Amino acid sequence: MSIYKKWNSATLNKDIDACIDLLHQNYTFVRHQSNSNVSRNDWILMAKGMFDAMKEGKMELLSSRCIYENQDILVHHDVMSFPDGTKEAVMVVHNLENGKIIKTETGASPIK
Repeated sequence: MSIYKKWNSATLNKDIDACIDLLHQNYTFVRHQSNSNVSRNDWILMAKGMFDAMKEGKMELLSSRCIYENQDILVHHDVMSFPDGTKEAVMVVHNLENGKIIKTETGASPIK
């Protein structure tokens, strides 16, 4: 199964452990708002909060589609709604190494 299918399934099922299983031990996340790096452990804490918000209906993945995937990179486009009522189109780029996500960068645009 592709990394995208596993990632999307884990997100839709709000299964943080399945997402964590896809992360390389040296994983980093680059925040699009500040261009700062977030460690694997800090990302896990942030993602748990996001998944909790999704479980409570405060945040939602409205759509997701795979743009491109091979053994080195996965690019997908998501539309998300947030607790403050805003929506964003999010371009997500995952760098892959040995079948795991080693780095994620995102870019987001507000939408109506």
